[in-house]
Amino acid sequence: MAVSLSPREVMEDAPVIPVIVLHEVAHAVPLARALVAGGIRMLEVTLRTPVALACIEAIARDVPDAVVGAGTVRSAADAQAAAMAGACFAVSPGYTHAVGKACHDLGLPLLPGVATGSEIMAAQEDGHLALKFFPALQAGGAAMLKAWQGPFGDVVFCPTGGVTPANAPELLALPNVACVGGSWLTPADAVARGDWAHITALAQQAAALPR
Repeated sequence: MAVSLSPREVMEDAPVIPVIVLHEVAHAVPLARALVAGGIRMLEVTLRTPVALACIEAIARDVPDAVVGAGTVRSAADAQAAAMAGACFAVSPGYTHAVGKACHDLGLPLLPGVATGSEIMAAQEDGHLALKFFPALQAGGAAMLKAWQGPFGDVVFCPTGGVTPANAPELLALPNVACVGGSWLTPADAVARGDWAHITALAQQAAALPR
């Protein structure tokens, strides 16, 4: 089901956007349902596996309460494929004008990845003010986000990369952080054994994080 959202609305829906890596199409729908049951509906399915697009298509078709997006969008072709599969937003690990233009032309909200001031400025030039800070912990974490509050006070971030339930509260407390991205909501072992109740519990804990 197509959903019209701004990048900021994607970020502000819940404290955490799960970063999902799926290896089996059969896992996509029950995983999405488990996350939605726990209060997390913005789902970033990364384009890191051969079945990612099929998983996005399955979630878009069969889990109407979920808002599925594509992560690891690195090219205009990725953006086109994600949109055709039913993705409602895109997330990129870095930023190029070509990716930004493709998402704009497709009407696909984009959370561009940035790790430096120059990358923030390049994304801003193309109209992006809601950005993914990646890899967040490796690139400076909370200290870097605090430093950016001065020169980039009009930008909000979704730190992703190295974020855990232990350090998420410190990041979410920052005024320029709208949400965080994390893979801990969908542990590979729980997905492999179909432990959807555990994933729902993790989603409930994430949805309750203060910000």
